[in-house]
Amino acid sequence: MPAARVLAHGDPSPRLTSLFSLSRRRDATAERPSAAPREGVLRCLPIPEGDAALVGALCTGHAGAPALLVDRYGQYVERLLMRVVGPDAELPDLLQEVFARALAAIHELKEPPALKGWLGSIALFTARAWVRDRNSRSRWVRVGSPAEISAAPATTLEPEVNEALARTYAILNDLPADERIVFALRFIDGMELKEIAEVTQSSVSTIKRRLARAERRFLRKAENDAALRERLARSDRWRDR
Repeated sequence: MPAARVLAHGDPSPRLTSLFSLSRRRDATAERPSAAPREGVLRCLPIPEGDAALVGALCTGHAGAPALLVDRYGQYVERLLMRVVGPDAELPDLLQEVFARALAAIHELKEPPALKGWLGSIALFTARAWVRDRNSRSRWVRVGSPAEISAAPATTLEPEVNEALARTYAILNDLPADERIVFALRFIDGMELKEIAEVTQSSVSTIKRRLARAERRFLRKAENDAALRERLARSDRWRDR
């Protein structure tokens, strides 16, 4: 059964920073056909379909592989980051950090067909570190304020949803990082428990325990917020909680 969602939230589009934009421009130049190929000029061969081929191309230094990695999984990685972090100004930097880490560690990937889940794990590891770092600093900046959400990339939200999203992330700010992650993936993204377990590299039983604690904390605080209380009352899951 799909999880009840706290709010409807449009999927973001990738905001890829200079490292990958440069890769894309370089590839476009390399692939532009010339009228008469000169003798001795090397051209990049196309990368075959499939993640195993992509990983192989990354490991051997194929010039077009980094841009293809971002094309294929940029939206997926950004979606995971945004669900956990919220529409924060640091999201583009986190996105670049995930792909930079992945490119640096690609030789450590033992099962190339598991590339997507491996990237997801790196994204959540990066998001967890960000949450813990922000929570440890006294100069906490509220994540997901209405102004920040309005400026979020390629995300159009109604004012009511905007406000609910801001209030939701304000509560999530007070949750431990691991509980925040599972709550966001389950109730904001709608991810299944097994998938959450795989991408967080945890057991399903561990995910259930974290989720139960996160849900109790969230509902306890949401009861004191009139706007969220009304929204949750319309949910089959939380109406009678």
